[in-house]
Amino acid sequence: MTLTSIMPSLRRSIPDPLNPDRWPEFTHPTTDDVVVAGVSLTALTALAGSPCVHTAAAVVPGTHGRPSATEGASTVVATVTRLEIDSVGTRHAFVDCRFGHLPVIWSEMRLIGRASTVRGAATVLRPDDDSEDAGHLVFLPGDLVEGDLVVVPCPGYLVVRAIRCARRGDMDAAPLVERCG
Repeated sequence: MTLTSIMPSLRRSIPDPLNPDRWPEFTHPTTDDVVVAGVSLTALTALAGSPCVHTAAAVVPGTHGRPSATEGASTVVATVTRLEIDSVGTRHAFVDCRFGHLPVIWSEMRLIGRASTVRGAATVLRPDDDSEDAGHLVFLPGDLVEGDLVVVPCPGYLVVRAIRCARRGDMDAAPLVERCG
């Protein structure tokens, strides 16, 4: 339990804390972004499109951020494409990335691009396509909307071609093909 989870209104002035052992080197949160090795992930997504990946050295666990000489870590940013609430009241957020094959640290997923002052809510995160991916339970702000960006760390080095874009059958795939190959 963190101060910002108890009093979400503080998120406008205090960033949600993150576990530095789970993120790449030199990662720090701001109230509306995550900066990894000097690169704003919100700005990176504005330039590269979504989904996108950023890599850096991993952190040696328990060292408060000392970079590893041999291991890498990555972050993946995805865009929320739609939201639904099913018949039993479960909130589903659909994103433009298939996370199922990635070694994601789900407990570290967070909203970037804006500061939310709404309490976290259980959300099933799923790719916005016709796949059978059941999704993953995460906690994201209750005011999540279409177009929001979410970011999550992954151990190891990921490359852009490793990110699988999610495409719904009725979506125009052309813009995604340019970014996803």
